[in-house]
Amino acid sequence: MKPEMFVKAAKILDAGRADRAVCLMDIPDDWKQELNLDLYTRTFDAAIKFAKDHPDTLWCYGNHDQSYVWRFLETGYSYFAESIVNSKLITLKRSLDSQDKIAYIHRIDNTLFLHGGLTNEFVMKHVDKDKRDDVDQVIRTINNLNEEIMWGIDSPMWFRPQSAPDPMYGSGKYIQVVGHTPVEQITREGNVISTDVFSLKRDRTPIGSRKFPVIDTQTGEVTEQIDIDV
Repeated sequence: MKPEMFVKAAKILDAGRADRAVCLMDIPDDWKQELNLDLYTRTFDAAIKFAKDHPDTLWCYGNHDQSYVWRFLETGYSYFAESIVNSKLITLKRSLDSQDKIAYIHRIDNTLFLHGGLTNEFVMKHVDKDKRDDVDQVIRTINNLNEEIMWGIDSPMWFRPQSAPDPMYGSGKYIQVVGHTPVEQITREGNVISTDVFSLKRDRTPIGSRKFPVIDTQTGEVTEQIDIDV
């Protein structure tokens, strides 16, 4: 939970250094913060303010967000913060000018944004054969899958392409920008750009570079990595 991330992202947008933002979510929970209800509140309030101030932003559900919606327990899940998280998630969704702006997967040009990663195998299992070659049909189908499927370890909300050999959907045509798995640096391997450089270790020391990537959604190039003070 890092409310300052939304403040920093706002400064980047307001300075004209990026056209729009995509939040890969996992807004609640952090190591040893289960009782820090003030931090839960401040983090969601920062996200809600950001959504109102920057209405073009897209939001991609993470496993920590949906664990509260579905009450599926997750590492760091706080029983004490349940009502805060659920009410703030509702407020966040209501602050959007379109409910289409919050989903599991979004596409901008040739770039897919999602929390975990989307494999060819998952598409083969859950998308009808006649829809698999149409990326928008694939996204639409997955965005409407139920919680039993989306809570599976192979779902695009949970899958970790950084540590698995599975062929990724869209390789050679589409880029996937993902969070979920902490990395030290923003990196691209194959058609996957890993961006979770804000996570903490169990002792709450930072793991990654804490930079924001600016991505060309036509080419998939990371054109800039921004470290900004607030």
